[in-house]
Amino acid sequence: MKKILIVDDEEDILAYLGTFFQNNGYETCTACDGREALEKTKSENPDLVTLDIVMPRKSGIRYYREMKDDPDLKKIPIVIITAITGWGYDKEGFHKFIKSSKQVPPPEGFLSKPIDPDELLKLVKKHLG
Repeated sequence: MKKILIVDDEEDILAYLGTFFQNNGYETCTACDGREALEKTKSENPDLVTLDIVMPRKSGIRYYREMKDDPDLKKIPIVIITAITGWGYDKEGFHKFIKSSKQVPPPEGFLSKPIDPDELLKLVKKHLG
């Protein structure tokens, strides 16, 4: 069974995504900030990570950069799920910004909140089979 690490600081999102993924045949584990997420990534060895951007203690962006800089972790696919979509809530503009970063490779997926469950499942299946 493939394992998904769900990283979000909102308990209702953690619960929703945990139930959603489990109902679709995936094992899950959770983290509520980037610091805990890095620890869980190393200890739980997830097959995919869903990642919020704005979180306490360590942001999703900092976690993402550390993951992609780590040779043992950088191959784990990351799907960003965030309410931050750029100025004027321009989802495509924010997505282009994330993908254009020269410092790290772009994430394997990007979704804005509220979450479209069909689109999320499609992205997960694409990267986990």
